[in-house]
Amino acid sequence: MADEIAPEYDAIVLGTGLTECILSGVLSVKGKKVLHIDRNDHYGGEAASLNLEQLFKKYGNYQPGTEPWKQYGRLNDWNIDLIPKFLMSSGELTNILVSTDVTRYLEFKQVAGSYVQQGAGSKATVAKVPSDAAEALKSPLMGIFEKRRMKTFIEWIGQFDPKDPSTHKGLDMSTCTMRDVYDKFGLEAPTRDFCGHAMALYLTDDYMDVPGGAPEAIERLRLYGNSVARYGKSPYIYPLYGLGELPQGFARLSAIYGGTYMLNTSVDEIIYEGEKAVGIKATMRGMEPEMKFETRAKMILGDPSYFPGKVRVVGHVLRAICILKHPIAQTNDSDSCQIIIPQSQVGRKNDIYIACVSSAHNVCPKGYWIAIVSTIAETSANHHLELQPGLERLGKIEEQFMGPPIPLYEPISDGRSDNIYISKSYDATSHFETTTDDVKDIYRRLSGEELVVEGLREGIQVAAE
Repeated sequence: MADEIAPEYDAIVLGTGLTECILSGVLSVKGKKVLHIDRNDHYGGEAASLNLEQLFKKYGNYQPGTEPWKQYGRLNDWNIDLIPKFLMSSGELTNILVSTDVTRYLEFKQVAGSYVQQGAGSKATVAKVPSDAAEALKSPLMGIFEKRRMKTFIEWIGQFDPKDPSTHKGLDMSTCTMRDVYDKFGLEAPTRDFCGHAMALYLTDDYMDVPGGAPEAIERLRLYGNSVARYGKSPYIYPLYGLGELPQGFARLSAIYGGTYMLNTSVDEIIYEGEKAVGIKATMRGMEPEMKFETRAKMILGDPSYFPGKVRVVGHVLRAICILKHPIAQTNDSDSCQIIIPQSQVGRKNDIYIACVSSAHNVCPKGYWIAIVSTIAETSANHHLELQPGLERLGKIEEQFMGPPIPLYEPISDGRSDNIYISKSYDATSHFETTTDDVKDIYRRLSGEELVVEGLREGIQVAAE
């Protein structure tokens, strides 16, 4: 292995989370010489998929000498994500997958439905999020007059052109807020709720009052509609065998283009010359004797766990991973779904997300469902209570795994001053759009140019229903 470690690389990447693996793959495709290291013995980092034994030992009430996972069948039948995220079928991650040909390593299945909750407690109901004008007219989320207003609004979204003022309904898009747009169409508060949170996928209501922010919100709504139109039923797709397949797909891509991968390798020291990081000292474990080495690079990329002094905490994510023996009520007995509980419905500042998959996605045995409830912590205690509206939506829970609050990290600097480019933590959203925003932002900072990704016409092949 020693002769595979070159004295210098264009980039050293630390951690095999999805963000790091996408960047490693993209840089390799663009001809860069990449060394990719992870302290763990598996790919994925915080975006890994675990079997049931690993999950019990990480987050469960596991007692040494017991094997509580045995009642749930073969371990190899379980691939449980640590983060609950889907792919928008017309989103940026899908475009990256297709344009880099990583889809050759993966197979996808559509998520059966996208829902939004109205109300709280025993009166709470969920309904499918309308994605086009026809669905808006049938939706139980709105009264008859509101349905007509929503139909008009969705039709306008479809023909809106940010560069053509004649499509702007007389609004000045340079200063216009999304609240101004909603007011223009007379949309009621519950309709604004599911437009902003279940379709445009904003985390809070802050987006409504950003001056000049309307075009971005409209583009997000359009992305939702286009993603539904691509395969029907819902805007989301999901890789068979779990999200852990995604980082591995990009790792294979990097390897094909000459990238060097080293798992089970600890970074002992980052080497600096002045203020600039110029290399690393590391130890490859799992061999006798352990192999220590030193190598240099023009830049170093990595997840926050490798740079504790260069990141700050901006919040905490709460997640509960639950095993069910039934589909979630009011979702048409579907094998998978996303449910968003808007913050206004349950007296919170942040939405609650539920991502549910099943044996149809090869992540658990037949007869089981895996549901992950997540949100941003708003208190320093009672975290279980913060997730309670989502847990109540699940019905009877066979097993529940809830670790401590997960810190949300972001880099203190942009990387240009020290050659270190750090990714952000995965947030509470149940989609990857914020992750790909981070990928593109890091690429822009380290290369000085935009990451241009063009989806191919045929898109991703989705597994047969």
